[in-house]
Amino acid sequence: MRPKIYAMIPARIGSQRLKLKNLALLNNKPLIYYAIHSAKNSKIFDKIFINSDDAVFEKIANRYKIDFYKRRKNLGTSNTKSDDVVYDFIKNFPSIDVLVWVNSIAPFQTGKDIKKIVDFFIRKKKIDSLITVENKKVHTNFNNKPLNYKKKSKFAKTQDLKEVQNFVYSLMMWKKKPFLKQYKKNKNAILCGKTYFYPITGLNTIMIKKFDDLKLANYVMKSKTKKFLVKYDKIIYAKKNKS
Repeated sequence: MRPKIYAMIPARIGSQRLKLKNLALLNNKPLIYYAIHSAKNSKIFDKIFINSDDAVFEKIANRYKIDFYKRRKNLGTSNTKSDDVVYDFIKNFPSIDVLVWVNSIAPFQTGKDIKKIVDFFIRKKKIDSLITVENKKVHTNFNNKPLNYKKKSKFAKTQDLKEVQNFVYSLMMWKKKPFLKQYKKNKNAILCGKTYFYPITGLNTIMIKKFDDLKLANYVMKSKTKKFLVKYDKIIYAKKNKS
């Protein structure tokens, strides 16, 4: 029997690094639009929710014909932990089997990407949680100390280095039972049970956290060979330019 899979697009109104970032315009669309569009295009979710502390996002949810969940104000502060947001949502929707966090600040993530990763998660019976990461072969320090290279040796080629994994968070997902079990015991559960770190590459790793990120994404989106054309409130993909 297929599990019931819900998508949750978190969008608190406050943001310290980029004010109102989910409403910031990217190629003439609010940033959160791209997460909604990709989640709907994946055609893998039983329900898609915007999860926010502000009713302005209910209007956006209604506009794009998805659901809205208004979290408590105390779950919308800069000190709010993701574990608590996920727990609050799951406990209010007990029919969920799998919850997928579709990040609103990953505008280049496509419906095809989402479906591929969620399908992988469902197939792997022994995985309880999943987070997208970017694998990099690059000289890396932690607390000003070498992490994957030796300071007192010849400078290693990057291709010879051990990979480091940077969390991207474009997608996170959990099976309900392992999440609830760990949360009730430890009050944390983002990395519950057996966690799989799913590598993604290219534009999918671009996350909008600061104004410079938004400027970069806007430039990339407008200059891609596959352009986004806005028509009647929908995104239509043009044919690739010949170049």
